[in-house]
Amino acid sequence: MRNITLSIPDELLRKSREYAQKQGKSLNDMVRELLKKTIDTSSQKGYLEVIENARKDKDLGIDTLDRWNRDELYNR
Repeated sequence: MRNITLSIPDELLRKSREYAQKQGKSLNDMVRELLKKTIDTSSQKGYLEVIENARKDKDLGIDTLDRWNRDELYNR
């Protein structure tokens, strides 16, 4: 694991430490969790967008995933 240096305003640092302590976590743990959540959410955005676009057939205005069955999807 690597160390990094962050620059944040004194007041934000104070409030962050207080909040972390109330949560029973270290500030390092909180920053790690927030970064992970941000990255995971960002990677899911593309996936969710693809699913949403697949659900709506813009030309026909119908819910395409609900009208397809397994055989149609795999052309069997």
